[in-house]
Amino acid sequence: MTMPGRTVLLSLIAMTLWSQPAQPPIRIEVNEVIVPVTVTDDKGRFVSNLEQKDFKIYDEGREQSIRYFTREHHQPVVVGFLLDLSSASRVHWKIYAEAARELVFMMLPEGDKRFSGYLITYSTEAELAVNTTSDSQVIVDKIDKLKPGGGAALYDAVYMACTSRNLVKGEPIEPRRVIVIIGDGHDNASKKRLEEVLEIAQRNLVTVYGVSTVAFGFNSEGEKNLTRLAEETGGRVEYPLEGLYKDVSGYLSTPSDEGNYALKVGTGGYAAAIAKGIFSAIANVTGEVTTQYLLRYVPNNPDPGRQFRNITVQVNLPNVKIRSRKGYFPAAP
Repeated sequence: MTMPGRTVLLSLIAMTLWSQPAQPPIRIEVNEVIVPVTVTDDKGRFVSNLEQKDFKIYDEGREQSIRYFTREHHQPVVVGFLLDLSSASRVHWKIYAEAARELVFMMLPEGDKRFSGYLITYSTEAELAVNTTSDSQVIVDKIDKLKPGGGAALYDAVYMACTSRNLVKGEPIEPRRVIVIIGDGHDNASKKRLEEVLEIAQRNLVTVYGVSTVAFGFNSEGEKNLTRLAEETGGRVEYPLEGLYKDVSGYLSTPSDEGNYALKVGTGGYAAAIAKGIFSAIANVTGEVTTQYLLRYVPNNPDPGRQFRNITVQVNLPNVKIRSRKGYFPAAP
């Protein structure tokens, strides 16, 4: 894809890199930097009426000239659904599977070819369960047949999402690339390391989101890693199963073997609370992916010798939160 006054080789590079996993990496410099940005107010609501003049972007501390700006809603995306099938998912598997189904249907509207997705499952090994498609039903049908068990190769799953599935023409500019991880972030079976998969996600302009399966206030050893994957690529993690009881009268006041909860497992109130938490998390992720601003610039202070360049985005408004990728790699190592 070529535009006047701008060199954009990302689509060609990405098609080569993603569709040929067995090939050595292509060594090429990328001139234009693409930065999806989410802006929310102090109550977490999306701020969607900003103009280009409201943004400033800094590359290694130096202000850049924004060459392209858009705030269109429902921007085309390719979504990778990464589903945790490890043994840790067994207890609440039906809940997780339902969350995955709802997420697929919401992010891949039926009949809308602007949106595509694929399914990668991971337990002891990562597997491309459904290749890139615009048919949400194909992915949902596969989810319905899955059963959890084994280890957790999360990092291998992220690496697979960046190297081993069919591409949609125009990636990663239009459509953009998003990964949604449904899991608790732990990894005990991957051949790849966190730093390695974080780099390949950044190089491939992937934004990572998480729908955490951590429940009832407990922590997971992998929680910080899931958060890091999301925040350093411009995404975030939702926790639909936490805080289920915060609005319940008598919270922790009724002793029971299940854990002294006012909402008992197996009751209608428990199921309703979980459903509400999941729906809210899915709506938040879907809304954010389709309500991002897209900025592009060509660095005015290039330094090919630097392995990673830091990006800072500012908005001319008080009391807002800005999420964007933390930086980029200007060339292959």
